[in-house]
Amino acid sequence: MAQPAWQDPVPLSLDTAPVPEYGSGSLADLLPTLVAGQEVPGFTAAIPELTPADRNCVFLIDGLGWEQIIAHPDEAPFLHSLLPTSRGGTGRPLTAGFPSTTATSLASVGTGLPPGEHGLPGYTALNPETGELMNQLRWRPWTAPKVWQPYPTVFQLADAAGVHTAQVSAPTFEQTPLTKVALSGGSFLGRLSGEDRMDVAAQRLAAGDRSLVYTYYSEVDGKGHRFGTDSDAWRGQLMYVDGLARRLAEQLPPRSALYITADHGMIDIPFDEQSRIDFDEDWELRAGVALLGGEGRARHVYAVPGAQADVLTVWREVLGEQFWVASRDEAIAAGWFGPTIDERVYGRIGDVVAAAHDDVIITASVNEPHESAMAGVHGSLTPVEQLVPLLEVRS
Repeated sequence: MAQPAWQDPVPLSLDTAPVPEYGSGSLADLLPTLVAGQEVPGFTAAIPELTPADRNCVFLIDGLGWEQIIAHPDEAPFLHSLLPTSRGGTGRPLTAGFPSTTATSLASVGTGLPPGEHGLPGYTALNPETGELMNQLRWRPWTAPKVWQPYPTVFQLADAAGVHTAQVSAPTFEQTPLTKVALSGGSFLGRLSGEDRMDVAAQRLAAGDRSLVYTYYSEVDGKGHRFGTDSDAWRGQLMYVDGLARRLAEQLPPRSALYITADHGMIDIPFDEQSRIDFDEDWELRAGVALLGGEGRARHVYAVPGAQADVLTVWREVLGEQFWVASRDEAIAAGWFGPTIDERVYGRIGDVVAAAHDDVIITASVNEPHESAMAGVHGSLTPVEQLVPLLEVRS
């Protein structure tokens, strides 16, 4: 029932926000489960539905969420046929973690830790040591990688335990700080074409009695951001990556398990004033705000000293029917960033955290012109962004 015009809006209850399945069914639980089955010391199987394999390959397709595969059986017939195999044959997805964005998710995959521990809590986040926003995808401004994320990766620990470990990706990613802190360990093999990546991944999988191989493809996400998931360009990428997945599956050596997953899903947002709220043009939202971090559907809001409570009140009043708006401590208590928060990570989280519920984003047309022009976006806790596949092929 619609509220009477005279009645104040009622903000969304934080209790209604879906919390990622940290500890049992999130991206952070995948590699620990796989290497536990390979008897790497210090790990336990967090996803109980998965059966151990001697050789494990993870193919991560950037931006291809669970709901996108369900909605496109014609463009992705192979991936769609594997939906019943997801999460150990339960036919269920994993959750990405919050925010559902590439830097955060890749760090969760590679370290086996939730964002509150690995410390990459968004697309951009405050560096409390410098007072600047840190772009954790592009690593700008430069920050010492091992200071920002000090934990070893699962790949490094598996390699040290004698598991044949390799990453197969685009050559440009080999030396990036994000790769260093999230995905390093063993061998990095750079290949330009998707077909070459699939072939090399299969070869590296066969190279050891126990193997852990990771490979990655980014352009489904790239076309989605630029054109939206309702575009021919995006559908063309989906058809292409469906063929890549089939190519890899058909080359699996004996005693192998292939897991096809993603870092997040994606949602298209209309280009109108109701759907795109411009922070740079909204005096109410800007009041008391020192820095705006995160991204359109998962904002970290950093208040000027002493204004935290006022900023929370205004953001909740203005946006609370469309966003889950929480204080830092409320978001932490709700478990959005995981069950625990490292001390070094606490100040990176916004004084206010706003996660989109409706089909809406908070843009920043002046300070974020490129991001504000994106057709397809992600970051929040909604199923279309949060749910990712764990499709399985075994040999």
